[in-house]
Amino acid sequence: MVATLEVESTLTDRYQTTVPETVRRALSLGKRDKIHYTIRPGGEVVLTRVEPLEVDDPVLGQFLGFLARDISSHPQRLQAVDSHFLQRIQSLVGGIEVDLDAALLADDE
Repeated sequence: MVATLEVESTLTDRYQTTVPETVRRALSLGKRDKIHYTIRPGGEVVLTRVEPLEVDDPVLGQFLGFLARDISSHPQRLQAVDSHFLQRIQSLVGGIEVDLDAALLADDE
């Protein structure tokens, strides 16, 4: 028979709570992880860990985080894209169609 664990936490004045350590351990929760609540008809709430999507690219995520931090730290470095640069980009890629949902060829993976 599987043991049932029961723990409590308290709501703050701002309706926030800390997820108890036993729950964090049981669900393998870490900082910045997402949790999902299922509310059943009788008022029972089931808390589960949200598994990250497999399509998330950790390298891309780190790069985007780097860009966000750099933009926040150095907003003066931002430059507008002028019309000449935009025309140059369009001359290089204009008319090229890409199906982002198409599977990659074996050589492309």
